[in-house]
Amino acid sequence: MSTPSSRPRGSRTDDLLALTEPARALVSAGALAAGLPLLRLAPRGDGHPVVVLPGWLASDASTGTLRRWLTRLGHPTAGWDLGRNQGPRPEVVDGIRALVQRLADEHGTAVSIVGQSLGGIYARRLAERSPHLVRQVISLGSPLAAVAPRRRGAAGDGMYREYRRLRAVRQVRPARALPMPSTSVYSRWDGVVDWRTCLQEEGPRSENVAVHASHLGMGVDPAVLWIVADRLAQPPGAWRPFQRPARFGLRALFPAG
Repeated sequence: MSTPSSRPRGSRTDDLLALTEPARALVSAGALAAGLPLLRLAPRGDGHPVVVLPGWLASDASTGTLRRWLTRLGHPTAGWDLGRNQGPRPEVVDGIRALVQRLADEHGTAVSIVGQSLGGIYARRLAERSPHLVRQVISLGSPLAAVAPRRRGAAGDGMYREYRRLRAVRQVRPARALPMPSTSVYSRWDGVVDWRTCLQEEGPRSENVAVHASHLGMGVDPAVLWIVADRLAQPPGAWRPFQRPARFGLRALFPAG
């Protein structure tokens, strides 16, 4: 488990992070190719079903690498199959719940949900409303805690304008912990959302885990894939906070916080 500390974020830093997002995402993709042999050592769980939700304006194509990885780990894995993510419309909210309900019925067990960016917010909303369907939530770069609008917004604020109108607050406050295990993966080098908005209250079954990834690169970053595998491998009723792996130099992939 990591305890984040503050890092100053001025407009120049925000702009630089935003401008370098695509390039840094490519770096993560390259690191994934180089790190595949080590990723084969990642933990494996009981093969329960997993749903993966894409970020804002993205589709299932953006989560292809992550879903293939989870399938390789033995998890029946489904994308959301709702086209491009254009916001929390009623058909989207209902469609996600129907998908999770179907998988839970087919496999006779609750479903874990991995949500990238805005997809993580959808995952948490469903977990709050239908906790019996959700085993665990893992959010990747998801702005769980809204920030009050500023004169000069952080890069990417417009992408979350609709959500922030609903839950804008004056200060950044960690999101409330969920009733089931939840992990929020965040990066201080996120060029789309302020990393502080990705934090949740930490507790016996909730945590924040830091990575070096860009926002766009989280779905292909080897550290993120390891975290997802490790979290999904936690036995029901015996969840433990994430511990940075020490073998084979893997610890270097995970900042302290």
